[in-house]
Amino acid sequence: MFNEVYGDDTLHEECGVFGVWAPGRDVARITYFGLKALQHRGQESAGIAVGDGGTVMVRKDLGLIDQVFSNADLSSLSGQLAVGHVRYGTAGAKSWEAAQPHLSTIGDVITALAHNGTLVNTDELRRQLIELGVPFLSNSDSEVATKLIGYFTQQSHHLREGIRKTMELIRGGYAMTLINEQALYAFRDPHGIRPLVLGKLPADDGSDGDVFDSTHSAAAVDAADAAGWVVASETCALDIVGARYVRDIRPGEILRISADGLVSEQGVPAMPESAECIFEQVYFARPDSIMGGKSVYACRYDMGRQLAREAPVEADMVIGVPDSGMPPAEGYARESGIPFGEGLIKNRYVARTFIQPTQELRAMGVRMKLNPLRDNISGKRLVVIDDSIVRGTTMVQLVKMLRDAGAAEVHVRINSPEVVWPCFYGIDTDVQAQLISANKTGDEIRDYIGADSLAFLSVQGLLACLPACGEVAGEGCPARGYCTACFTGVYPIAIPESFGRDKFMPGYDPCNLTENPVLPRDVVVAKERDHSWEAAHPAV
Repeated sequence: MFNEVYGDDTLHEECGVFGVWAPGRDVARITYFGLKALQHRGQESAGIAVGDGGTVMVRKDLGLIDQVFSNADLSSLSGQLAVGHVRYGTAGAKSWEAAQPHLSTIGDVITALAHNGTLVNTDELRRQLIELGVPFLSNSDSEVATKLIGYFTQQSHHLREGIRKTMELIRGGYAMTLINEQALYAFRDPHGIRPLVLGKLPADDGSDGDVFDSTHSAAAVDAADAAGWVVASETCALDIVGARYVRDIRPGEILRISADGLVSEQGVPAMPESAECIFEQVYFARPDSIMGGKSVYACRYDMGRQLAREAPVEADMVIGVPDSGMPPAEGYARESGIPFGEGLIKNRYVARTFIQPTQELRAMGVRMKLNPLRDNISGKRLVVIDDSIVRGTTMVQLVKMLRDAGAAEVHVRINSPEVVWPCFYGIDTDVQAQLISANKTGDEIRDYIGADSLAFLSVQGLLACLPACGEVAGEGCPARGYCTACFTGVYPIAIPESFGRDKFMPGYDPCNLTENPVLPRDVVVAKERDHSWEAAHPAV
């Protein structure tokens, strides 16, 4: 049954990744600032790995980016390329060993990998690697990918072949950046679930140098006068380091950046239609990021307008729950004609803590982050806009707080559909029993949170606010589509029975749960013996 006592009712995405190739630049500090822009994607651990042409050095630890890195730490990480990572764990232990980037040394192959997402079929792959003598330091899915790449690279002597063979075996949502001593790699799952973008650092003279043709799919681009390249989970990380957005990394693509230039090839075939995580626009991404050619702010503003059309109500003021609820609240107010106002003030200095709170302190969690403006809301009928209701505990406290501050009525409006199904691709909602919408009807949720009324945005209404499904972003790109599994139960990637076991409540029958093929017990060795790529690329 639904557990009504949870310490944290917000959704958490696994992480943010960043990579840079920029000889002559302070790549560690560029990565540090890029991770600062992505800190909202993960607050559990942070790490940076730097390649200097001869080796790869890694510094990582638990905590926020400012807690992990000092000026001395950054000064000690010198090189020409780097990858960085901020993490909120969804798969694997919350420990130093699970922090990323993952450093792997197999034979003479040294790599450091940063992964955003979750892999669903790593148990069997881990077992086979252990039988082959490959050691593991954690139980994270990301380390399995790291070790697979290192193992296949050692056998084939081509890192891109190691990546390609790994992509052929792993299933799930992933956007990964990886370095060895001399090259930066970026690659993405064939469904494009997790985001990854490419940016260009300007030359010292302020020009862009050689601009990569976004329709060029295979040939190397001369980078002799290029200042550098950046890859990141969101465009806001490009902005902070002064990089210009070039394009998204394509689903299934492998990008290699080195002194030899920028090379793109299709590692595994992309799906005919992508399945981008729809919660990026709803909650995870920063409002100043651009996705699909449209700002996240504009998407959320349009969600609010659509919500006002679908669920109107008579009220005196529209307020948003900071931060992601503010743009849709503005949109709702514009469409409804109800004045928009400030009703909640956010404490900007509340950081994630590793001290386990008591139940009494846990109950104070909302007040630590938000405080009502009593003079502004007393006696008024409020429309309260938030991005989602996951477990319901936060909204219970929020509604009570507003009523205690004198609100005459509280009408809750959510700018996303009900979260009914667990996510297995990088969000920490993989147990359905924790989701209030899987346990209660809309009226029961309204009564539980203490609101006068409650309404959610429809799935079709949400899709209408996003860059259009079916559009093709460029040559070689699949048609744009979205993963709506958390709302509809339609999973774009099959979930192995062992991975989904005990995650669903009785009576719920998800789509595409049992269609995943079982991996052969010798699939790693069989893939190692496949030398077709090396034969086709003798000069690489």
